[in-house]
Amino acid sequence: MSHDFSRPVTGHVPVLRLGDVLLVTLQGDLYDSTAQQLQQDIGETIVSTGVTGVVIDISGVEIVDSFLGRVLAEIAANARLLAARTVVAGMRPAVAITLVELGLTLPGLRTALTAEAAMDLLAGLDPDTRSGGRRRENR
Repeated sequence: MSHDFSRPVTGHVPVLRLGDVLLVTLQGDLYDSTAQQLQQDIGETIVSTGVTGVVIDISGVEIVDSFLGRVLAEIAANARLLAARTVVAGMRPAVAITLVELGLTLPGLRTALTAEAAMDLLAGLDPDTRSGGRRRENR
């Protein structure tokens, strides 16, 4: 797997290419202009590089609102239309509770407990066999 840490795609939210995956790390608040630019940057980068996955690490996000939920859903929908899958990693319990309370479902988004587990999920590995992986659903 090649790592390209040469430059972030956007000056506000870093977007790094790690092989066939883009890693987006959200920290703090996301504003309208930043969110719009981020969506555009991710779409353009998917097309120009041919990556097949996007990991959005929200471990640095303390509070989520309907705006952020909508942005995440839109990023996933755009990526899906461009043949890339999206995984949200690092969701805090309070953020998950807030999303449920707001009635926000995030269609097209898979989740993982850590960015590493999200990378494994996109690579087709079984993250359940690794520490910090996603939780197995009861069947």
